[in-house]
Amino acid sequence: MAHVRTYRTPVKMGNWIEDLHLKEDEVKEYLEKKERGELAGQKVDFLKENILRPVKLSVTNDGTLHFGDVVMLVNMGRGNRECSAVSINADVNSLTKIPSPGIQAPCAVSAERTIQPCTRTAFIITSVDGSPEGSAVHFEQSFALKTTSGFARGLYLTSDLQSFQKCAKKSRLQEVNLEDSNSFLSWWKIVHFDPQERFEYEGLPVAANIKVLIIHCKTNQALAVLGDRILWTTYGKEYEVTAHTFLDSHKAEQDNNHWILCTSDPAGDGLVLFKHPQSVANNTELEELKEANPTV
Repeated sequence: MAHVRTYRTPVKMGNWIEDLHLKEDEVKEYLEKKERGELAGQKVDFLKENILRPVKLSVTNDGTLHFGDVVMLVNMGRGNRECSAVSINADVNSLTKIPSPGIQAPCAVSAERTIQPCTRTAFIITSVDGSPEGSAVHFEQSFALKTTSGFARGLYLTSDLQSFQKCAKKSRLQEVNLEDSNSFLSWWKIVHFDPQERFEYEGLPVAANIKVLIIHCKTNQALAVLGDRILWTTYGKEYEVTAHTFLDSHKAEQDNNHWILCTSDPAGDGLVLFKHPQSVANNTELEELKEANPTV
């Protein structure tokens, strides 16, 4: 009779009471985190809801850039590199609730392939030499690039000499990130993208929505996007952003270093980059870009 069970199915065996309490505690902890919004999915939704909130870029009526303008830094791309914009690469670990919900410094940046003006892609041209807000930005004049206030916390685009401990994650080149203090490490300047015309344009007002180079004042390295260095972020597949000057055989900067400080169209809600392609040197690139981004 060894095969006959001496107990019924409902009989509880082992540490059943402890297992029951553990399951109850897990459910209680889950509900408490859900109520506080601390679940992983809730954090990601909260981050995207705030950082992807639309931002209206500045409108330039005289065709030039001014201190205080809200712009997007767009690289047109070429070859295997799509058009992209410098973006805040914040994840749920970059958030802070003190004194209010926002991004915590230091914070990484990357190049987003969706060209949409939002909290993540908007930067404010900020004076560092006492120039009044609203005055024109000139070639070779120092300035800072700051994120918008509120959730983006007004952080400054910063770079420094590369070292073994401080460098870009993929390429190991000079790192670019966001810091909460405005120092010489956050100073940049704009130069003409054509080396043969650079001297002639020095000191002149910078036109909006044209190709330029953005040079880091301390290291003299140009802001660059790397199409062969892919970052998988909370927002999808993106490119690495670094400060490094890429020269061709003629000692001219390559298209990795060519940027457009993009503003809004005075006649509508779109971007001048798409509404008025004659403002940029290469119209063929714009036509391809418009086809790839029909919603802009």
